[in-house]
Amino acid sequence: MNSNSESLQRQLLDCLLTDNVKTDEQTSVDCGEVDGVENPPKEAATSKSSEQELGRKPQTFQLGEIPTVQERFQAVLKRRLQIQSQNQPPLFPWETESTDYPEFIEQPSIALVPAWGWMAQQSKLTLPVAIPEKVFQQLLEKCQVLVASSLPLGAKLVQVVESFFPDDSQTINDLAGLVLRSTYRSVDTLQTMPNIQSDYSDLLPRQQMALSLLAAKQLLENLTLPISITHPVVERQWLTSAGALNIRVEFQSLGKVTKLSVLGELPTKGSLTLRGNGSQASGQSSSPGCLSVELCCEQLNQPYTLEVEFPELDQQPFLFVISPTV
Repeated sequence: MNSNSESLQRQLLDCLLTDNVKTDEQTSVDCGEVDGVENPPKEAATSKSSEQELGRKPQTFQLGEIPTVQERFQAVLKRRLQIQSQNQPPLFPWETESTDYPEFIEQPSIALVPAWGWMAQQSKLTLPVAIPEKVFQQLLEKCQVLVASSLPLGAKLVQVVESFFPDDSQTINDLAGLVLRSTYRSVDTLQTMPNIQSDYSDLLPRQQMALSLLAAKQLLENLTLPISITHPVVERQWLTSAGALNIRVEFQSLGKVTKLSVLGELPTKGSLTLRGNGSQASGQSSSPGCLSVELCCEQLNQPYTLEVEFPELDQQPFLFVISPTV
């Protein structure tokens, strides 16, 4: 065994015996050396002689028994760390002193508002089978893009739904014609549904197409406000996560001047913007309540757009189309 190994073993042994002195686990020794003691204390001598009289050998550590020394050293080190952590617990990086934290914190429940607050209108659809929320949102987003288009309603329906079934354009065209002419009860595709309580995912592709077309038709109709001289007032209601949005559109004829007036009952703070014929009128409210805008209607048969913006519901304005006719 080389000198370095012997020196390391002796240091470990000294640490162990020193720990024994401090913790009083064994009989304390007052002398500075243990190995090769010249003048052992009386207690140690008495103990040694007693052990000899009983015919037992004293417990000794052999320098070659490295595993035993290491295990003892680790046990002593672990105990010292435990005592230190109990007397002085470690701190988190953001702490300057020891703090007792409660086991749990009682907090009032927080109502989660959907990221897109216009989804509540789904409950107003009249359908034989409810469509999934994700499908409804995609349908509504596509209707928002196409509602102001000059395309006829049938073409809009096809474009709204065909992205869900890209390989069945002809079937969608055929079903769109049926949906335009009939309610769902007279559409044979929907009459043959196996169970009216079935989920959307359980329906056949043709049935899903018909159901999506019906939903798109209702959405486009709710987003369009037709008005005329003979029917000068039209009203709409759209449900949002903040409450109901009520819109009242009216033709006002004052001599040779015709005005298009929009009155909105807002469920939350927001704004209305009416556009058409190269002009626009805007109004803003910082709280729920009524808000009105109006424009001179110089030409009929020209569509007007009404943008409703609720910053708490969506960053993008929600679009309605007003269609004045003679």
